[in-house]
Amino acid sequence: MKGYRFLQFNPLAAAKSIFEQMLDIFMQLLTYTNGDAAEALSWMNDLDKQYQLTKPDYGMGDFIDDLKQNGYLNENEQDGSFKITGKSEQTIRKKSLEEIFGKLKKSGKGNHATFKVGQGTELTPNTRPFQFGDLLEQIDFTESIRTAQVNRGVESFSMQEDDLQIRETDFKSQTSTVLMIDISHSMILYGEDRITPAKKVAMALCELIKTKYPKDTIDIVVFGNDAWSIAIKDLPYLQVGPYHTNTVAGLELAMDLLRRRKNHNKQIFMITDGKPTCLKIGNKYYKNSFGLDRKVVNRCINLAAQCKKLHIPITTFMIASDPYLQNFVQEFTEMNHGKAYFASLDKLGSFIFKDFESGKRKTVY
Repeated sequence: MKGYRFLQFNPLAAAKSIFEQMLDIFMQLLTYTNGDAAEALSWMNDLDKQYQLTKPDYGMGDFIDDLKQNGYLNENEQDGSFKITGKSEQTIRKKSLEEIFGKLKKSGKGNHATFKVGQGTELTPNTRPFQFGDLLEQIDFTESIRTAQVNRGVESFSMQEDDLQIRETDFKSQTSTVLMIDISHSMILYGEDRITPAKKVAMALCELIKTKYPKDTIDIVVFGNDAWSIAIKDLPYLQVGPYHTNTVAGLELAMDLLRRRKNHNKQIFMITDGKPTCLKIGNKYYKNSFGLDRKVVNRCINLAAQCKKLHIPITTFMIASDPYLQNFVQEFTEMNHGKAYFASLDKLGSFIFKDFESGKRKTVY
């Protein structure tokens, strides 16, 4: 008689090694130190003194050696300084993805399902009669044979063109996304770190698209007094500056980037914590941090209208809840027919994930 043999569960066998546990902490600290390896290691030394992260047979020196041997850390032989590697940058993105979105498997399709039917790979329960131009692999032979039997009977079975039935498939769309991140000084004011959660969400979204939707495109735009693009690999090093909020420059750059993309489905995600306070007119900056300056606001509203005409929806994630800011976001969103979320920092990732995924169930264009 066959049976099952149960073995005693050993939790230590499935536990992470000391290096893996310390690596998780190190990757988290790198996000807060803007990719500064020396500062992150200094923080780990302080944590080790307080919480005994290391063991008698495995110290911080051993951990640093393992980081270098495993390709996470480079040491400058001349001055002894440390710098993280591309492997560390990718690991930070993966850790952010796991933290915010959970572990997602890579998809070989790299497309998004829509509610429209067409040539795709996901079968639907719907069938329709054959039409000229349909592919052979779309024919549902079981349903076609049944239709032929109904039309001509079993004894004198024959199949003709009008008996053929086509199995519908979900049409697959591709999306181009621009993620705008506010790096004005207010993102670290009032004792609240807002830039680190924004970076984590950006890294997680980038990793999500690279793994699950590899045919999609994503561009990162940061905006303060001006706006510029950054590479995905530079996200861990992103930090705020002594900037005002030139939302107009960010939107103009985002629109320019999307204009170059051939995909019909385009969208803008904007993470910000404040109102637009800056414009660049010629070579000079026009700045006003008090209230809502209509000169600045109207330029933002005009760009929202332009995006609407170009079929580019803007989803604004406002990580501030002041009533007058809500009024501005509402006016901006209504002009674009986009979406707006007043998201707390701990819920920012789930808001963006849900909106990104749900948006793939429909075509924008």
